[in-house]
Amino acid sequence: MMYYIYNDSLDPYFNLALEEYLLRHTNLDVFMLWRNHNTIVVGKSQNTAAEINADYVAANNISVVRRLTGGGAVYHDKGNLNFTFIVSGNKEWFSDFTKFTQPVIDALRKMGVNARASGRNDILVDGCKISGNAQTVYKDRVMHHGTLLYSADLSKIAGALNVNKVKISSKGIKSVRSRVTNIIDHCSQKLDVLEFKDRIAQSFGLEEYKLTREDIAAAKKLADEKYSTWEWNYGYSPKYTFKNCLRFDGGTVEVYLDIEQGIIKEARFFGDFFGTKDVTDVENALKGVRHSSDDIKKALECFDINSYFLNITVENLLELLR
Repeated sequence: MMYYIYNDSLDPYFNLALEEYLLRHTNLDVFMLWRNHNTIVVGKSQNTAAEINADYVAANNISVVRRLTGGGAVYHDKGNLNFTFIVSGNKEWFSDFTKFTQPVIDALRKMGVNARASGRNDILVDGCKISGNAQTVYKDRVMHHGTLLYSADLSKIAGALNVNKVKISSKGIKSVRSRVTNIIDHCSQKLDVLEFKDRIAQSFGLEEYKLTREDIAAAKKLADEKYSTWEWNYGYSPKYTFKNCLRFDGGTVEVYLDIEQGIIKEARFFGDFFGTKDVTDVENALKGVRHSSDDIKKALECFDINSYFLNITVENLLELLR
């Protein structure tokens, strides 16, 4: 028997952890609808640094979290509705996306939305993408989840995922960008997103399973220990090379970083800048440091940067290194 889970959490770390908990630690067959606040969700095999616009993410207070499933990076906000199916004993459904997308398409069509499946894992309306889907399997259980762009801020999707590909060379799975549209623009009746969520849930007619205190506590523990950690969201990334070149008052500085599991293994600076000390000191100090602005800033605190890069500040270097 399949149950419906009403999840009103907007915490991306909890929501992704709840999926894993339900998949791996229960025998429930479930259908769940949920939303995140502003978040980029990257695929399990992706290089986070190569998928996000780090400056835009920081400026707009966007969370970043890695999911259990493959596929590309997606942007979530409260106008995006996510759905999750978890089923037992149907391992052969893995890679058969239509088993899960067709009921959602049927629900949308009942609301007057001309939705259709496209390719392996997309749902389109009038040639534009409204849903991307992904799957994973655990023992004899399959988890399938997807997005439903209902009234999302599409401008933020572009900003958050608009990466400078020149900076990062990575073998991680790259996202494929598609033309997207909001479902609300194709509905005859303009519901708000929560009304839309309820309408989708009602179309399935499932008995509700209420999460217990134990369920919630276990998911929160997994969120704290895994899904909210730098090690999972950034450190899990494959090897990559980071390079950047910027012009400052003190001259041009070019940097090359070799990064493995999110840790800087090698650092080299080049340019027409001046300094009284050898930049090898700074390069060596960056080795073993996480490729994160906070950690790099701490590693540089002990240096008189002006002695290595005349008329160039720590803030300039942080801009170069992110």
